[in-house]
Formats: sequence, C-alpha cells, structure tokens
Amino acid sequence: MEKLIVSSAPHIHAKHTTQSIMRDVLIALSPAAVAAVVFFGWKALGIILVCVAASVLSELCFNLICKKTQTVSDLSAAVTGLILALCLPTTAELWQCALGSVFAIVVVKCLFGGIGCNFANPAATARVFLLVAFSASIAGGTATAFADPDVVASATPLEIIKFSKDAPLPSLLDMFLGNRMGAIGETCSLALIVGGIYLIVRKIIHWEIPVIYIGTVFVLSLIIKQDLTVALYEILGGGVLIAAFFMITDYVSTPINKGGKMLFALGCGIITVLIRFWGAYPEGVSFAILLMNIVAPYLTKLCVRRPFGKVGK
Repeated sequence: MEKLIVSSAPHIHAKHTTQSIMRDVLIALSPAAVAAVVFFGWKALGIILVCVAASVLSELCFNLICKKTQTVSDLSAAVTGLILALCLPTTAELWQCALGSVFAIVVVKCLFGGIGCNFANPAATARVFLLVAFSASIAGGTATAFADPDVVASATPLEIIKFSKDAPLPSLLDMFLGNRMGAIGETCSLALIVGGIYLIVRKIIHWEIPVIYIGTVFVLSLIIKQDLTVALYEILGGGVLIAAFFMITDYVSTPINKGGKMLFALGCGIITVLIRFWGAYPEGVSFAILLMNIVAPYLTKLCVRRPFGKVGK
C-alpha cells in the first residue's frame, strides 16, 4: 500500500464520481439548452456560451492564482454556468452574464473552499445578485421567436397573474412547450421534465425532492387563489421546474440526508409561494433557495438518524 488515507466517519461510498454526476447533469440540461436556442435564437446561444466559458475560466484562473489543484475537469463550473444561463432572459447583456458567472464561481464557490464547501447554490445566488444589481435587464423575460406579434411586448405569465395586467395569458400548451415570455431555459417545461426524468432514472436525484417542491407550490397556489388553472400556471411559469430538478437537488448546498432534503424542498415551496403572492417580485424561486441554503445544516441535524438505543443528544 503506497498511500494510507485516514478520514473521519461517516465513510460514504458510491459508484458515481463528481465528474460523472456533473456530466449527467449537463446531459439532462441539454434539452432545455437546445429549446432555449430554438425559441430565443442566437442571443440565447451567446448567453449560454458566455456563462459557461466565464464560469470555467473563473475557476481555472482562481486555482492558478491561489496555487490550488485544478478542478475544472470535474465539470461543476460548467454546470453552474449553464444553469445560470438558462435562468436569464435575452435582455441580459453578455457582460452581465459574464459578471454573474464570475460571482457564482469566485465569490460563492471558490472563496468558501471550492466544491463541497460552499453553503449556497452558486447559480441561484448569482441570479439574485444580477436581479438586484441589474433589475431593468434581468427581471422579467422576453418573447420567443414564434410568439404572436400582439403579445411580444406583454409581461410574463407570473407578472400578469400577480399584477392583474390586461395582457392575455398564453395557453397551457404554450406554457408546457415553451412558446411564451420568460428566461431562456425556464420556458420549455417539457425539456426540463425530460431532463429531470433522466436524472431520476440515473439515480442522481431522489424523485421525492422535485415532487415535494412542485406539489407544495401547486397546492398552496390552489388554496390561495382557489383556481386550478392559476395553480398550473404557477408551476409551469418561472423557475419552478428548473429549480425542482437542477437546483434544490444540489448535493452541496442542501441537507445531506433524505429527510432533510424533503424538508428543504417543502421550505423552498412555501417561501416561493409567499414571495410570489405577497412579496415585491412575481418570482421567488432563487430567493427561496438562497434562504433555505442558510438553514440546510440545521435541517440535516434535525433529520439525522440516531443510533439504536441512544438516549438524549
């Protein structure tokens, strides 16, 4: 034995490596990325390329400057960049996309010690940062290339519902297929669901987590609005689906045990609905994730299994 590795318990062994998990996430995100380019054109492709490139280069440069082992090959930076890109509208400037990617990787991830050490989801935190710093270009969404000319300048479905605007809502079929206002990767619900099913089949994520989150948003919206159609718009609109499959299932910034993850998903759903109906923004997904990231360690501790026969703390 050339090298003896000693570490503290628990010792968790799995067939998946960080690189293989991130590769699967990239594959799962590819339908949404393709749909983004189809519906929003070359600007969407530019946003995706800039976010991914800026994320990877940020991690590469940070490790070089700090003389750390290079970690870009684990593909986590590429995943962060792609998720952030899919959460942005085409009104976002490319330099803003790059700035958000640098913030996600350097400030949220690398300065806390790299992958496995960051307390918050980098993509969600960067989305909040860009929204607060550049509300005019980041908030809301843009119309697809196939949208009816009469609704090109209208608000997003969530803005229409929240502020009772006179603009017509897109059909539920358009909401499902992606032909409506929104961020480039959030509009095509079909593509996101296909990607989510892929991750569940590959056993990268637990199916209960997205189901609890989506179900919470749906049920609470139904209770509050007393309207089944509005509840459906609430789960198909905004970032609920991309968050359900690709953000609240993050291995690092969520509880490590299954019970904690379920509570995390439930909390995200409750906060999302509270912000949407009573907050200043028509969308609350990124804020909900960031707030729940703060309490994630406590949820892990709350749901930890005690050894058989153990009494007290």
